[in-house]
Amino acid sequence: MMISSGDLVTRKSYQHDIIFRVKTQAASIVKLMGEHIRLEADAPLDDLEKVTGAEFHRRKNKVDEQEAYSYRLFRQDYRLLKEKREAEAGSGYTTGKEANYFQIPPRILHIDGDPLFLKKCIALYEQLGLQVHGQYLNEKEMPDQVLPLIEKVRPEIVVLTGHDAYSKAKGTTRELESYRHSRYFVEAVRNIRQHYPNFDQLVIFAGACQSHFESIIRAGANFASSPARVNIHAIDPVYVAARVAYTSFMDHINIWEVIRNTISGEDGLGGVETKGLLRIGIPYTKDQEET
Repeated sequence: MMISSGDLVTRKSYQHDIIFRVKTQAASIVKLMGEHIRLEADAPLDDLEKVTGAEFHRRKNKVDEQEAYSYRLFRQDYRLLKEKREAEAGSGYTTGKEANYFQIPPRILHIDGDPLFLKKCIALYEQLGLQVHGQYLNEKEMPDQVLPLIEKVRPEIVVLTGHDAYSKAKGTTRELESYRHSRYFVEAVRNIRQHYPNFDQLVIFAGACQSHFESIIRAGANFASSPARVNIHAIDPVYVAARVAYTSFMDHINIWEVIRNTISGEDGLGGVETKGLLRIGIPYTKDQEET
């Protein structure tokens, strides 16, 4: 069977459970990237089967339904947060006058090891009305490149994600060396925290599919994947960042409410107590609209 870079395939040995994109091939070993989840894998050529157009669209429709459901959940939560902000902003008016406020959401730096996933995430940030700077970086480059990017962008939220995978052949789930890219996420987070130690001034999400959750959290991330070493969906990090971005800095974030908006759920994502980063101001003026 002829396999080329960019082809969509499944693995016979895993009962065709996941659709992958072919990244590279060396001899009879093929490097694969998840098409909808943040998983990287190697597979022998004879274990692969190309995905038909009909099968791809069947699975894509299922993924689209999951994404639409997560989006609806987020929009519901956003409306509740907005109603709370409006009530608080209008509490100083005694004549029933409508609250006239503006909001300043935080800047987001999203660094991704997959350019296609990055593009998809940027589109979702924009759909959610958030200001984001996206940067593609190979996971191995993140520890050295993350601080210069932070100095340039000056974000309040940093998302570090891409592809990862646990390999049983390399060791137990407790050993960081058993993971394809987890150590790079850990090093990048640790480097950030050496310069930005306050968890509530710079919020970090880090990790990908099957990542070593505990090590990433210990390094200083507010949120990370993957507690149960499961695969996480490509856009899950966006919903985590968006929840932080639209929660007032006066409020603590309910971790469960963050996770329930994601496709992966609590097996795929977790975190520590964190404050929101949204600030509101009064009054709203036309000049602000023009700028």
